[in-house]
Amino acid sequence: MASIEKNHIFDLDLEIMKKTIVGIFLVGVTLIGFAFTNNQNTKKATIAREEVLGINFQNLSLEEAKKLAKETNKLIFIDVYTAWCGPCKMMAKGPFKEEKVGKIYNEQFINLKIDAEKDADGPFVSRAYSVRAYPTMIFINGDGKLIKTVIGYQNAEALLMHAEMRK
Repeated sequence: MASIEKNHIFDLDLEIMKKTIVGIFLVGVTLIGFAFTNNQNTKKATIAREEVLGINFQNLSLEEAKKLAKETNKLIFIDVYTAWCGPCKMMAKGPFKEEKVGKIYNEQFINLKIDAEKDADGPFVSRAYSVRAYPTMIFINGDGKLIKTVIGYQNAEALLMHAEMRK
C-alpha cells in the first residue's frame, strides 16, 4: 500500500514539473518574441531619425532637379557613387547622416544621389561632368552649369566647408 502511494505522489510531482517546464518555455518564447519586435521597432525608429537628420537625397531625375532648382533658386548637390565604392559607403553611413550636414544641405541644395553605373542619369552625369573617381560630389545650377567638383571621401567639416559657397 505504501509503494502505491509513493508512485501516486511521484506521478503528481512529475505532472507538476511538466506543467512548470511548459510554462517556463511559453514565457521564454513570449519574451524572446517581445524582445525581437522591440528591437525591430527601435531599428526602424533609428533609421527614420537618421534619414531626417542627415541629407535628404531626393528621388528625382536630373531634369526634374534642374527644374526644381530654378523654381527654388537653389543649387543641386549630386553625390555620384557606385555600389562597390568603399569610401562612398563610408560617406553614406557617416557624414551624409550627420545632423549639422543635413541641416545645411537640405536648406541650401536640391540633393541627388546618382549611381554612375545603374541609375538612368548615371552615364550622362559621369560624361557631362568628367567623373573619373568615386565618390565625386558635384554642385551645379538649374541650367546644369558646373559650379564645383569635389573628389574623394569628405568628412562632415569638409562637406560644410564646400556648402559655404552659397553664402
